[in-house]
Amino acid sequence: MKILTVSDRVERILYDRFDAGRFPGVDLILSCGDLPPEYLSFLAAAFNVPLYYVLGNHDIRYDLKPPDGCIDLHAKLVKFQGINILGLEGSIWYNGGPHQYTEGQMRKTIRGLRSRIWRQKGVDIIITHAPPRHIHDAEDQCHKGFEVYQWLIDHYSPGYFIHGHIHVNFTDPSQRISIVKETKVINTYGYHLFEIDDDQIAK
Repeated sequence: MKILTVSDRVERILYDRFDAGRFPGVDLILSCGDLPPEYLSFLAAAFNVPLYYVLGNHDIRYDLKPPDGCIDLHAKLVKFQGINILGLEGSIWYNGGPHQYTEGQMRKTIRGLRSRIWRQKGVDIIITHAPPRHIHDAEDQCHKGFEVYQWLIDHYSPGYFIHGHIHVNFTDPSQRISIVKETKVINTYGYHLFEIDDDQIAK
C-alpha cells in the first residue's frame, strides 16, 4: 500500500503544480496538521482516495470550513484495508490556544483509546501533529513533544509513528526518519511518500 503524508507546508508540487503522473498508485493520504482545509479538499479530490487528518495547533478554520471528503481522526482508531490507524491532534499546551493539551490531558485521551486498541489487536500507524518527547522535538515549550507518545511506541510497537509540527528542510527522505525499537518515527513536514508491506500489519 502506498501512503502519502503531509503537514505544515503547502507543497506546490501537490497543489498549483500538481501532476498526478508524478504520484502514481497512492492509496491513502494522512495529514498531520497545520494545513489549510482547502488544501486537504484538493488532495482528496485530486487523488480520489481516502484522506484522514488530525489538526495542528494553528488549524483554526476547520470548525467553520472542514475539508471536503476528509475524515477527522482525532482520538479515533480506524481500519483501512487491514491497517489500524490512530490519530491524535494538537500540540503541548503553551499559551492556551486551540488544539493544545497538557501532558495529563493527552494521557487521559489515550487511556480512553486503550480498550479499542486491544479489541482491534494493536495499531499499525499513529498520526499526530506533535512528535514524541525527545524524538524530533525541540526544547521551547511550543515544540516539546508528548511523553505519552513514547509510551505508545513502547507499549504498542506501531510500524509507523508519523508527525508534523517540527519544521525542517530535508535534503534526503532518510533524514526525516528515526528508528525507535520497531517503529519508524517520521517527520512528514511538507510531504512524505512510503509503502507499507502486508507483514507490517497488526494481526
